[in-house]
Amino acid sequence: MRFGNYEASDRSSVGTAITFLLIGLGAGAAAALLFAPKAGKQFRKDLRRGYDDAVDRFQDFKEDARDRVDEVLERGSDIADTLREKAAPLGRAIRDARR
Repeated sequence: MRFGNYEASDRSSVGTAITFLLIGLGAGAAAALLFAPKAGKQFRKDLRRGYDDAVDRFQDFKEDARDRVDEVLERGSDIADTLREKAAPLGRAIRDARR
């Protein structure tokens, strides 16, 4: 290991900077090509397919929710009718007791 002051060589530092710049540009271009997204036409096709799938899923969810709400309303109506039938004699008895 040497100690002392570092002194640059007499070679041109501009040439070294340009060399490293070109190496960096090449590496960046290679990385861009490797990690670039799909071509525009293919990307738009995939995006449209994803949108259509999402719309289909939402429609299915909406239909399922509507069916469930209809079932709950029907069941609630049935329960209300049953309670009304069972409460009718009690209501008559209370009205008769008031008279």
